[in-house]
Amino acid sequence: MKRACVIGSGIGGLALAIRLQSAGIATTVVEARDKPGGRAYYWERDGFTFDAGPTVITDPPCLEELWALTGHRLSEDVDLMPVSPFYRLNWPDGTNFDYSNDETLLRNEIARISPGDVAGYDEFLEYSAGVFREGYVKLGTVAFLDFASMIKAAPALARYQAWRSVYSIVSKYVKSDKLREAFSFHSLLVGGNPMTTSAVYALIHKLEKDGGVWWARGGTNRLIAGMVAHFQRIGGTLRLGDAVTRIETLGNRVTGVTTASGWHENFDAAASNADLVHSYRDLLGDNAAARRRAKSLKRKKFSPSLFVVHFGVTGTWPGIAHHMILFGPRYKGLLDDIYKYGVLPEDFSIYLHHPTVTDPGMAPEGMSTFYALVPVANMGKLPLDWAEIGPILEKRVLDEVGRRLIPDIHSRIVTKFHYTPADFNHDLGAHLGSAFSLEPLLTQSAFFRAHNRDDDISNLYLVGAGTHPGAGIPGVVGSAKATARLMVEDLA
Repeated sequence: MKRACVIGSGIGGLALAIRLQSAGIATTVVEARDKPGGRAYYWERDGFTFDAGPTVITDPPCLEELWALTGHRLSEDVDLMPVSPFYRLNWPDGTNFDYSNDETLLRNEIARISPGDVAGYDEFLEYSAGVFREGYVKLGTVAFLDFASMIKAAPALARYQAWRSVYSIVSKYVKSDKLREAFSFHSLLVGGNPMTTSAVYALIHKLEKDGGVWWARGGTNRLIAGMVAHFQRIGGTLRLGDAVTRIETLGNRVTGVTTASGWHENFDAAASNADLVHSYRDLLGDNAAARRRAKSLKRKKFSPSLFVVHFGVTGTWPGIAHHMILFGPRYKGLLDDIYKYGVLPEDFSIYLHHPTVTDPGMAPEGMSTFYALVPVANMGKLPLDWAEIGPILEKRVLDEVGRRLIPDIHSRIVTKFHYTPADFNHDLGAHLGSAFSLEPLLTQSAFFRAHNRDDDISNLYLVGAGTHPGAGIPGVVGSAKATARLMVEDLA
C-alpha cells in the first residue's frame, strides 16, 4: 500500500486526505495546532462557541461526494441547516436588502431599491450561470499544470470577458450603486477586491442560487469534526499538536517528513495544506528548487488580512440575520485603502456573523454569539503593532455594531476577544498575515496560481487556497479533488 502525508488539517487538507484514503492510499494528516481545522479553528469560552471561520457553507454536493466515495453519507456526521436570507445587507442610511435564492422575494428586494434594475438582474443571472458553467463546473477541479491547459480554457472564459472585474460586469447590468455593491461583494469572501478580481468570480451568485447557503449545526467546527470522524472511520491517521518542521527530499523527490517532536516517517508522496511561502521557504528550505519557488512566490500579490472581534452578549436578537454586511459610507475608496494603499481607514465595512439566530446552542441559554469581521491590509502593506492597535480597533468595531444594531452592546458583553493579522501569521504561518493566500487576480489564477503538483519536486503536491481554484470552501474542496486525481494516478 502506498503511503502519503498531508501537512495541515484545513478543509482542503482533510478533503484531500479523505480522497486519498478512499482510494486505498494509507494517509496521515499532520497538524501543528491542538485542534484540526486550519482557518476553521474554534474556541469555547464562558459557554460560547466561536468559529474562527469560514462561516458560509455553499455547494453541499462537493462535500457529500467525500462521504459517497466509500458508500457513506455526509448526514451521518454533519447536520447542515439552511440559512435564509443568505445575507442581510445594510447601508448607513438604514436601507436593508435581504439576499436569498427565493426569486420572488429577491426580485421584490431589487424592485424596492431600484425598479429599473430588475431586468438587468435577469441578464446578470444569465451571465453568472454561464461563467459558473465554464469556470466552476468544467474547470473548478482541473489541475492547470502547463500553459497549454490555460490556452485551451481561454476561449470559453474570454467569451465571458474574464479580464474584466466583478464590479465592472455587475455595473454593466445594474445601475443602482447599492445593487452594484450587493452583487459584487462576494469576491471579498475569498479575498478578492471586487474592483480588480476577475469577472469569473461572478459565478458565486449562481453557486449560491442553486445550492443555497448552509450552516453546520454546532458551527463550522462540526464540519471539521465530521470530516475527521469519516477520515478515521475509513482508516486514516491524524497526528495533532506536532508541527512539521521539514519535508525531507532527496534530489527531486520527497522522502518523508520530520516534526517538532522528533517524529519522522517516510512517505511515497506529500501534500501541503500549509501556507505556500511557509511550505517552500521553511519546510523545504534545504531544497534548491524550493528556495527558488519561495522567492518567486514572495513576489506575488497576497490577499488582505482580517481583523475579527468575537463577542458573546446577553439577550437574543431574532431581528439580526445570521449573516450581515454592514456597508460603510465608501465602497471603492475603502477597497483602495485596503488593497492598494495599505492604510487603516477611519471607516470600514463589517461582516457580522450571528450564528445563534439559526443555532441557539452556540451560546448559553438567553445569550448570543457574534463575530464582527473587518478586512484590513496584510502586514506587507500595513506593518502595524497589532498588540497596540487591536484594542483600539476592537472598540471602534463594537461601537459601530452598537450604533447600527445593538445600542447597549458594551453593557451586554459577557466575553470578547479579537484576532489580528499577526495572529494569522503566528498561528497559521500565513505569509504577511494574509487570510486567503494569493490574491485572486486573473494573472494569479489557474496556471498562474501555485500548481497542484510541484513542477520540480515530482511527488510534492499542494492543496488549499493557494493553489487552483482558490479560497472558500468549494474552492479548497475543488483543489483537493484536482490534487487527489494527480496523486492517485502518480501513485498507482
